[in-house]
Amino acid sequence: MKVCIKWIENAMFVGESGSGHAVVMDGPPDGGGRNLGFRPMEMLLLGLGGCTTYDVIHILKKSRQSVTDCKVDITAERADSDPKVFTKIHVHFIVSGIGLKEGVVKRAVDLSSEKYCSASIMLGKSVEMSHDFCIVSE
Repeated sequence: MKVCIKWIENAMFVGESGSGHAVVMDGPPDGGGRNLGFRPMEMLLLGLGGCTTYDVIHILKKSRQSVTDCKVDITAERADSDPKVFTKIHVHFIVSGIGLKEGVVKRAVDLSSEKYCSASIMLGKSVEMSHDFCIVSE
């Protein structure tokens, strides 16, 4: 896996993935940016969210659950002083579907956070991680 980050100006960068996709990252005005893109630390949370959501959906589909939607809300706390690392991350899954079984959804969330999601497992080595879920019946 390879990515390239190019400085554009001030606190703005463009990140390009090895698969050919690009994203703008920018800082807040008080940090020299113009607030025109994601903050780099937000990108870490987005990566975590994408990784774990992929796992949960995959596991639920293999378990023959009728999933119609999945949303993940992630909240994080950071240290007050440099380096302003994440100190706590909470991942909340909102899983929608027809006849979803609570035990199967719990198992999917647990398997992702404990076995399959590389981002979650890596961050969990230095950050207090928590996960929960709710089911929306359709």
